[in-house]
Amino acid sequence: MILLYELQRRMGNLRPTATVVTTPTGVRYIERRTSSVCVEDIAQCSQQLDPHKYGFVVDTKPDYVPACILSDFLYLGSQDAVSPDNIIKYKITHILSVGIQTPEVEWPLPVNCKFLPCLDLPETDLITYILPASMEFIEDAHRSQGCVLVHCNAGVSRSPSVVIGYLMQRRDMCYEDAYNLVKSWRPCIQPNAGFIQQLKMSD
Repeated sequence: MILLYELQRRMGNLRPTATVVTTPTGVRYIERRTSSVCVEDIAQCSQQLDPHKYGFVVDTKPDYVPACILSDFLYLGSQDAVSPDNIIKYKITHILSVGIQTPEVEWPLPVNCKFLPCLDLPETDLITYILPASMEFIEDAHRSQGCVLVHCNAGVSRSPSVVIGYLMQRRDMCYEDAYNLVKSWRPCIQPNAGFIQQLKMSD
């Protein structure tokens, strides 16, 4: 009883609050709570807001510009960077799509595209299939004096891991140097913990 009394006393000292709640369907309302309102009464004092909103965060800043990791050869980006304009601007001849299909658009120039299935999960095996297939494709672009764009969905985990692996295996970099180089040109990268562990173990 003493604990209940203490809780009630403390609740009486709470200041009124108003919280904007957005449901997954996009419905928004103001939830008002005072020290005297119990949880069951909250829905009765809710005020409906503009319903024409999304129930998720909208990306209003598409990531169109790929990062140049190795001059005039190796580019890294998100799926937004895969565009006809970038094909021309950066003279892209090869597109490596990691975990997400290459967009089906009409390219202004001949482009060699490769898709590698890859989930952005720590347990996904990079070493056995993803990296060897990536190395072969990227080296093919290098041998033909082309330019390759490596991308995934956001250009944060999967495609940076592939590029880091390429720098380690084909440019004789240690993990830290490869990671720091990619990070310096694309600061948003963050390979998942499993990818980092696999890359470090292959160092």
